Amino acid sequence: MIQNDRPIEFPKLAILGFVAGFLATITFHQMALWVLWQAGVAPFSPYVFTAIPPFGLPAVISLAIWGGVWGVLFALIQHRFSRHRYWATAFVFGAVFPSLVALLIVLPLKGKPLGGGWHWPLLITAFLINGVWGIGTAGIFGLATARHRHATAGEDECVAGAPCHR
Repeated sequence: MIQNDRPIEFPKLAILGFVAGFLATITFHQMALWVLWQAGVAPFSPYVFTAIPPFGLPAVISLAIWGGVWGVLFALIQHRFSRHRYWATAFVFGAVFPSLVALLIVLPLKGKPLGGGWHWPLLITAFLINGVWGIGTAGIFGLATARHRHATAGEDECVAGAPCHR
């Protein structure tokens, strides 16, 4: 959550969003999937390292890269989330948008039925793990932007040839 009025430039914002989404996939998303897998709800297991096309990356790394792409989108729009409902909105963002794309676009492209056949365990798993990803992305992004703002605080006061206190 961006808490002060000094905007972060687009390239830095995109990088921070990508990193937040990538890390949230490896941690929050996959741990939520592990919990659901252990509970017998999830129809697939976490941390799959099987190489997948087209680049032969482990499935979890490919998923994390896409989590990073979604993280960029999250970073670009999260400033519009209500401060009072920030975490709930982050959950809903993750639960709805990546899940719908996966269910309605990605699965059919992979030759699987639309919506994964509309099986409840798959739907519940998709919405919950992606919602938890949204919360994780929000938390990591918030920490990253706070760190960035702290590191760049006072840059405007620095003058060439004069000591700069940070």
